[in-house]
Amino acid sequence: MKKNILTLIFFMAGLLSFSQTNNDARAMLDKIYEAYEQSKGVKFSFEVSTIDAKGMSYGSQQGEAMMKGDKFKLDMNTTTIWFDGKTQWVLLKDAGEVNISNPSGKEITFISPMALLRVYKSGYTLKKPISTTVNGQRAYVIDMIPNTSRSDFKQLSVAVDKKTNTVLQIKTTLKNNQKNRIDIKNYNENHNFPDSVFVFNKADYPDVEVVDLR
Repeated sequence: MKKNILTLIFFMAGLLSFSQTNNDARAMLDKIYEAYEQSKGVKFSFEVSTIDAKGMSYGSQQGEAMMKGDKFKLDMNTTTIWFDGKTQWVLLKDAGEVNISNPSGKEITFISPMALLRVYKSGYTLKKPISTTVNGQRAYVIDMIPNTSRSDFKQLSVAVDKKTNTVLQIKTTLKNNQKNRIDIKNYNENHNFPDSVFVFNKADYPDVEVVDLR
């Protein structure tokens, strides 16, 4: 489920209005991509819930995300993840263990904000935004449908607050019909994080066992 949670990073990097055609939706995503590239850092809190293919619901998990370029840190109930653009550290809090790895290109698609943000550029059909209500807020929702059955996703969708132009909610449906919903709060792009934020510091966790999987 960890990879699925990380898919939310794609949708967090922009504060732009949705237009009413799919062509304008693609142009909007281009602007979001450019805005994220130029950002010095964003921070937000989120809550994610999962329903498996059989309809079984898992307990929701809350977290906080910090991002800058290809780097990010995710701090959740049971897991903290650092990624500095090359190396990933995954702290399993209950186990008292941190795993170190260099994610592959495919894994980066689920993990890296920039890699995931780029997927809309090819291989997806963008549908025109739909006006609706999400979490009590007036919003636009846009769906993204992959053009190939080889995609890990069946559908992606994002809801944007009409008033504030901030992301309210992300929904993903995987090829195995597992569904994830991510509700986003407290989005703030006024951050300038030092690179050290995205690197695991053993001195901060002296009792944690380090497992190097590289």
